[in-house]
Amino acid sequence: MGIYLNPGNKGFWESIRSEIYVDKTGLIAHTNNYMNTRQKFICVSRPRRFGKSMALEMLAAYYSCGCDSRDLFRGKEIERVSTFEEYLNQYDVIYLNMQQFLIRAKKQEVTEYLERVVVADIRKVYGELFSEEETNLATVLEQIYSGTGREFIFLVDEWDCVMRERQESEAQQKQYLDFLRDLLKDQPYVALAYMTGILPVKKYGLHSALNMFAEYSMTDQDVFEEYTGFTEDEVQELCAQFDMDFTETGNWYDGYFFAKYQHIYNPKSVVEAMRRHKFSNYWTSTEVYDALKIYMDMDFNGLRSDIVHMLGGGRIAVNTRSFKNDMRTFETKDDVLTLLIHLGYLAYDAEKKETFIPNKEIIEEFENAMSVGGWPEVMRVLKASEKLLADTINGDAQSVAEALDRAHTEVSSILTYNDENSLACGIGLAYYSARKDYKMIREFPSGKGFADIVFLPLPHTDKPALVVELKYDRTAETALQQIRNRHYTQALEGYSGEILLVGINYYKENRDKLRSCVIQKMEKVDHM
Repeated sequence: MGIYLNPGNKGFWESIRSEIYVDKTGLIAHTNNYMNTRQKFICVSRPRRFGKSMALEMLAAYYSCGCDSRDLFRGKEIERVSTFEEYLNQYDVIYLNMQQFLIRAKKQEVTEYLERVVVADIRKVYGELFSEEETNLATVLEQIYSGTGREFIFLVDEWDCVMRERQESEAQQKQYLDFLRDLLKDQPYVALAYMTGILPVKKYGLHSALNMFAEYSMTDQDVFEEYTGFTEDEVQELCAQFDMDFTETGNWYDGYFFAKYQHIYNPKSVVEAMRRHKFSNYWTSTEVYDALKIYMDMDFNGLRSDIVHMLGGGRIAVNTRSFKNDMRTFETKDDVLTLLIHLGYLAYDAEKKETFIPNKEIIEEFENAMSVGGWPEVMRVLKASEKLLADTINGDAQSVAEALDRAHTEVSSILTYNDENSLACGIGLAYYSARKDYKMIREFPSGKGFADIVFLPLPHTDKPALVVELKYDRTAETALQQIRNRHYTQALEGYSGEILLVGINYYKENRDKLRSCVIQKMEKVDHM
């Protein structure tokens, strides 16, 4: 067992011994299918703390020769797959943590340091097959393959750290990409190459060094969707095991959206919430909010409005294809939004090509970033939202109308109210504090149509549900009547408690006329 060559199975051993382990060994079935095929080059990019390194440790434990991992996989999903025995501990694995090399190289070129220490490790096993003077890693592996026919599996963690942490040095980036291309592309000794990072690989300027890799990113994880985070079924099982409320867990950590798995949960945060038996900001607490604020404050036309729109519960159309896959080349607001998708601050619906803020944990991170300056109008609305909610629950329609009018005035320079959708986003922003105790649902399918906004109380609260209908240049009573006529409250199946019907009218052209509001309390009902 070596340091970089066949590092063994200790990392995976520690994972399955942990208090919480979710079986993701099904990923191995996919990598087995790609072995020694044209699809053997895989780059999976995900946000930080989304299990990238754990996946590599699992792959290393499964493929590495020189250790026996059979017991570690006993009872796991991969054991039931037909290819399990064929590849178990049968390959030489080269495991490269690029973040580690970047730190240790210091003044040396990263690749120069990497080749020196990795070749030294390989020499302990295959030293008789290449000269003492040889330090080029690709040449060493070519000679080993020529002499033995041995193939290698490459596992590369934090592949993009050179791009992220050496943003200003295009020369270093190009040299690093050339190194990876020479090491991997068209080399007969490569049986499989699996890289992970935060960013996809292919658009660093005009230099397409790694175009042999298939990319699986936060805009399209394809077959790797269920291994990106925790699925709904997995979280339900954890909530039952640890006696945690599933609905509130989803409110905090759900929201990442893919074609097949439309509810993917942040794995780091779910694990910490279960272990500590408390909901909090676990993923975002591992990085200061300044990182998000840098991108929020970028001066692209429409970006600030889009962020406010999403804070209000809305979605924004985004073109993810123009992004250059680095952290400094931004030409449009879409490039910034796409980066935030890859960083995990935004979710993405590939079918609708829309982005949105996924959950409560991330919403609070946006609030933290805005609180340190540059967003005073929005912060005033957020701070007033708690009283607005209290006035709504108390049935004080006049105070609600006045508060909504003030909120509109505050953010009108940022958020343009030109249709009921943007109005709904403004209302969602005004009721920001409600998300502590409610799950806010835009265009909630109800009865014979869609309620504009529904606030469903979380289980730990004793608050009424709110069904909100919005109108332009009509009356608040008309909005309220639509809720009744279309039987919007019938959709609250499974909810037992009071329901407040809130009708709001907004005068689009006449700014001298105050927004109007009507609130009606329904009797306590039981839809169970």
